[in-house]
Amino acid sequence: MQSATRRGLTSNALDWIEALSPWPKDGFGLERISALLDRLGNPQRAFTSIHVVGTNGKSTTARTIARLLADEGLSAASYLSPHVAGWHERLDTDDGGAERALARIRPDAEAVGATQFEAVTAAAFADFAERGVQVASVEAGLGGRHDATNVVDAPVVVLTNVALDHTDVLGETRELIAVEKLAVVRPGAIVVTGEPEWADLARVQGAARVDHPGRTALALAGAAAEAYLARPLAAIPQHAAPLPGRLERRSERPLEIHDGAHNLAGVGWLLPRLPDRTFTLVASILADKDADSMLRALAQRADTLVATQSSNPRAIPAGELAAAARPYFALVESVADPSAARRRGLELAGPAGALLVAGSLYLLADLAGDE
Repeated sequence: MQSATRRGLTSNALDWIEALSPWPKDGFGLERISALLDRLGNPQRAFTSIHVVGTNGKSTTARTIARLLADEGLSAASYLSPHVAGWHERLDTDDGGAERALARIRPDAEAVGATQFEAVTAAAFADFAERGVQVASVEAGLGGRHDATNVVDAPVVVLTNVALDHTDVLGETRELIAVEKLAVVRPGAIVVTGEPEWADLARVQGAARVDHPGRTALALAGAAAEAYLARPLAAIPQHAAPLPGRLERRSERPLEIHDGAHNLAGVGWLLPRLPDRTFTLVASILADKDADSMLRALAQRADTLVATQSSNPRAIPAGELAAAARPYFALVESVADPSAARRRGLELAGPAGALLVAGSLYLLADLAGDE
């Protein structure tokens, strides 16, 4: 991702967190995050959590839950991942707040050998406790059972949807993936799901009630907020909370849209929501995704591709992505640097054209500071 120093910030804490590995070397589990939180006084017990799991739409749902509860007069915050605008986005704060939160937990995180995600999770929980947050919507990072967020005792769990993603870790079928995600359900919890087919599984996990309000982030967030409050919201919400990199219009001439669309399900959500235009596409895709299917789907709305490579170490090399894309696009170019790739995409689109940047939230984070 784009470093803090490249955005003009200088922060030892932010540089430190960016240097940590996001992936554990010895497998996923809750041992390190539990040890870290013990050292910090278990701040996750200072507030109530609403746990948000699923394949797509988690961040928007989690942020919307927090905003709805704040509108009800509660001190509410959300924990998201990954980020686009900066690390502060994850902790629902500003740059200075993120720096202080990370610096606060750094000695203890280093003592237990925490991964990047574990450290940020602990920083968020400690910061929420310090800020007097009453309720936090907490987005799981990967799966649920072994995710670092699975240390909260959430009375409400949201399962947005289940699609084939991270199959090497979570399982090769939707059913296996759903089992991993719903493993966060504690006995007696209320589960809100966008897909009613998982209701029986949620009950097996101990859910006392399963609600199916609809599939949109707004519907899920509203139902989760009402389940937490045990009453209807005072005002009917009209819009989900906006987030960077979700159908984000960056300019009009040329039309430039950024969307994470980091897996096939995300691409499927994006395509029917795009304006009726033929796009030039700038894309980076991680190696654990179904890149071929994603490219084939994106080619329905784009005839030109500039393949690039985000700073995430799991990104497919730009040249390899370009080679995979050539059967689907009339013109394919390879530009490894994301900023240079975007500039080239704008040139190819022209002032009257349309540019779509998609395929990875990490790519959008690399481009967050570009004009």
